[in-house]
Amino acid sequence: MGMPLTAEVGRDGGYSVLHNAVLPVVRFTDNEVKALFIAFMATRNQQLPYLKSRQSLAEKLLGLISENQQDHLVVLNQILLFAGTNPYNPDVLELSDLPHPMLEKLIQTLLLDRYLWITIKEKKGMKSYPIYLLHLYQEKSHWLIEGIDLKRDKEEIFPVDDLTHVELYTPKERLNREKLLEKLSKQDEGMNLVLELGPKAITQFKKYHPLKVSLSYTNPYQTTAILKTYVNVDHLEDLSEITNWLLFLGDDIKVREIPKEVPKRS
Repeated sequence: MGMPLTAEVGRDGGYSVLHNAVLPVVRFTDNEVKALFIAFMATRNQQLPYLKSRQSLAEKLLGLISENQQDHLVVLNQILLFAGTNPYNPDVLELSDLPHPMLEKLIQTLLLDRYLWITIKEKKGMKSYPIYLLHLYQEKSHWLIEGIDLKRDKEEIFPVDDLTHVELYTPKERLNREKLLEKLSKQDEGMNLVLELGPKAITQFKKYHPLKVSLSYTNPYQTTAILKTYVNVDHLEDLSEITNWLLFLGDDIKVREIPKEVPKRS
């Protein structure tokens, strides 16, 4: 192993030995490598941040195990299908596998601070917002920013696809997350959509549901549940989304309360 050296020029320059910070050896069992590889397979076309080359990572994982175990993984790669897998050619990656170019910069910035100044491309042009980032999440193959618009003290969702710039923001009054959420909760709208779900609807709910919608089960067997949420009827996109989702849940629901703007189920 070579000795780590650093050189400095000038009259007092010379060589000095750096602190040897060699990482400890980490050993994986064959089954652990298989688990990592299968988890990696399951993220195909999911726009993972920092991912530059799937092939390079896959080859490094395969290099940790014997040829016999590698053959097993090749077979599993041909057999196992996940939500993002092309069933006709599992090795094919869509262009959507690559994350949005701004995603990595956004993550690097939010690791420094959650107070951000972001610029979003909107229909009427570019618009900038001072925000406190609550969550960065993926839904329907798109990355979304859930944050508090500090100008309006209102929670907003911003698509990363429309993000053109991000930088740190210094607010006049710096509140922690708990204080911001407490301030926001005082302005929360009342629930205007209340549903009773039967077992079939609960199964559909588990397949897909909007991020901030949750169930309250009404029996110990989890076969019936109550769903309460708020629908912004002034936002046409939200209205269309919730209408289509109610159809997706199926007929095993009873409506207790629903905004009149939501079209009735036929």
